[in-house]
This record gives sequence, C-alpha cells and structure tokens, in this order.
Amino acid sequence: MRRTIRTLALDEVETLVDWAAAEGWNPGPGDAVAFQAADPDGFIGAFVDGEMVAGISAVAYGDDFGFIGLYICRPDRRGEGHGKAVWDAGLARLGDLTIGLDGVVEQQTNYRSMGFAPVYRTIRFVGSPDVPAEADSDIHAIGPKLMPDVLDYDSRFFPAPRRSFLEHWLRPPHMALAIVKDGVIEGYGVARRCRDGCKIGPLFSNSLDAASRLFAALAGISGPGNVHLDVPETSGQFAARLTSAGFEPGFETARMYRGKAPQLTQSGVFAITTLELG
Repeated sequence: MRRTIRTLALDEVETLVDWAAAEGWNPGPGDAVAFQAADPDGFIGAFVDGEMVAGISAVAYGDDFGFIGLYICRPDRRGEGHGKAVWDAGLARLGDLTIGLDGVVEQQTNYRSMGFAPVYRTIRFVGSPDVPAEADSDIHAIGPKLMPDVLDYDSRFFPAPRRSFLEHWLRPPHMALAIVKDGVIEGYGVARRCRDGCKIGPLFSNSLDAASRLFAALAGISGPGNVHLDVPETSGQFAARLTSAGFEPGFETARMYRGKAPQLTQSGVFAITTLELG
C-alpha cells in the first residue's frame, strides 16, 4: 500500500464535506467554497491508488492561530493509519501556532494527550421555532456598506482576522443580518440552509436581548424545518431561552486549544460559526 498526502482541490474538499454529511454533521451545500476561501492550502487528504481515504482541515488564520476540523477517515479504510497520517500532516502544517478544535466527547482524552486543553463545552440545540414575522427596524441585511464594520466587530469574538472566509460566509444564499443602533453594530448572525433545515452561526452580540432579536429574525427568514445552533455553555441564559422555546440539546463538543488560549469577548458568543472552522 502506497499512501500519498497532499493538499486538496475544491472538488476534493466538497467530497470531504459530503463525508461529514454522512457522519451526521449536517453541513451546508455551499460550505466547501467558503471553507477553502479561509485558507486554500488548509485542506489535506490521504490517497491510496488515487482514491481519497482520509482528510482533515488545518486552516491557518494569519500567523498566530489555526484550527483543526473535518477530521474524517473513510469508514471502509479505518484501522490502516490513514487518519493518523492526515492528523500528523495537519499539525505539522500549523506548527507552533495556537491551534483550536471542537472535540467530540469520545476523543477529548486523546486530544488532551496531544497537548489540547478544554476551555468550554458547546451544545448543539435543535428545534423548529414558531417565530412571528415581526419588523425590527434595527436589523439590517449585511451588504457591502456594513461589511467593514462587521469584519471589525467579528474580531472581538474570533481569535484572528478571517476576511476571506467571511466575504463568502456573509454572501447569499446565506442570510446574514446585523443589529445596528445609532450607526453602531450591536451584533450579527448568519443562517444557512443545510442538509437538514438550517444552521445559525455565528451569532455574536453585545447582549442577550440583541442575540434573541437576531435569532428571531434569522429563524423567521430561514424557512421551514429544523434550526440548529452550537451554543457555548458560557451562554446559559440563551440556552435556557432555546429550551423554553422547545429546542432540545443534542451532542456536545469541547472547544480545546493547544497553546495559549485566545482572549476573547466570550460572553458575546451565543452560537459559534462552525464546528469545522471555529
């Protein structure tokens, strides 16, 4: 068996996202394009006889921070060392950067042994909200005029600039809204259609009230079906509101870092962007 490790092309990133869908991660149909825009060289695959058998994302955001995700080995090729090979390649690519990941419960002990320390838990909430269509004059679609302010606002809650990613993530068909008061952004969020229903992420805001208003607006324009959010345990009051609205908690992950954990405005993170890219 001869294994080759190399950077993935866009169609191969799309295959990796399809594998994530088969694992029940519920990605969106346009995720691969936005993911690759974050770091075109940040997706790595293992190939045997020309077929991809494992993959991982090892995305570098600037010179100080990276994120590991989409770590999957094809089920029929597990136990052959391909997953370990792409893991090692991903860590080698990110080198001495602070590295984040969202680890499932079953793998957290393994990640700890490799130098990753947990910072907080994240819970997936799923529900079908009955949201009345109410006008909110402070909520606006994010377009070119708001984009610079949104990019600046995002830096409070994410460890590094991610302009290339957000320029795709905030673009239609994704639904991106900001709450603006007296010309100042007080929060923003994005909803996107996924294999099942839609996901909202990120959802960042200055307050619980602003987050709740943005959530209502995003859920209201998302169409029928389930709404999914990955909510940090630091947003317990928001989680309680979701529970009272009929949302149910699902699987949990832990945000873990190798290296110094970033200093962020964690109280304003009501839903993370993605489990795959942070």
